[in-house]
Amino acid sequence: MTDTSSAKMIDAAERFLGKGEAALTELERDVLDRAINKRSLSADPSELFDEKSTFGQRLADGVATFGGSWTFLICFGVVLLAWVGTNLLMMREAPDPYPFIFLNLLLSMLAAVQAPVIMMSQNRQAAKDRLVTSHDYECNLKAEIEIMALHDKVDQMRNDDLKFLVAKQQEQIDLLTRLVKSQVAVAAVAPESN
Repeated sequence: MTDTSSAKMIDAAERFLGKGEAALTELERDVLDRAINKRSLSADPSELFDEKSTFGQRLADGVATFGGSWTFLICFGVVLLAWVGTNLLMMREAPDPYPFIFLNLLLSMLAAVQAPVIMMSQNRQAAKDRLVTSHDYECNLKAEIEIMALHDKVDQMRNDDLKFLVAKQQEQIDLLTRLVKSQVAVAAVAPESN
């Protein structure tokens, strides 16, 4: 950082955040730097997060998405009804007769695999939510700093206008005072000449 940039950072940190430059977090320092240098924070954190995901993470998300859909529930219900119906109709020659022990084994294995995959996806979603929340905080902090800077600019413009108006008013008062004095002097001289 250059000396002027560092001075701006110190001034902005004290004015907008009420703390010295040394007390700033890395996030606050980055937001202040972006605000001072008029750089955008715009980014889609969800997209950035998804770009960094591995094949296994994308697969876990896909399994969790499909496993929590009506399509899965309907298809799964149809398969279960077909399994049970087929085995009940075949009676003695059924590959999995009542009480459907093989079906129970398959359902247990499916649950044993599906539960950790869904938990992995939920953990990734929680990490994504934290990233989005952090980005929202950055945007809100930058917006707050920008609003305070705008207030400072408006206050400065108002003060400059008031100083200008007071100076103009003083000029007019001085001019009126000179006019009144010259009128008084002319009035004082006029009766003596009569």
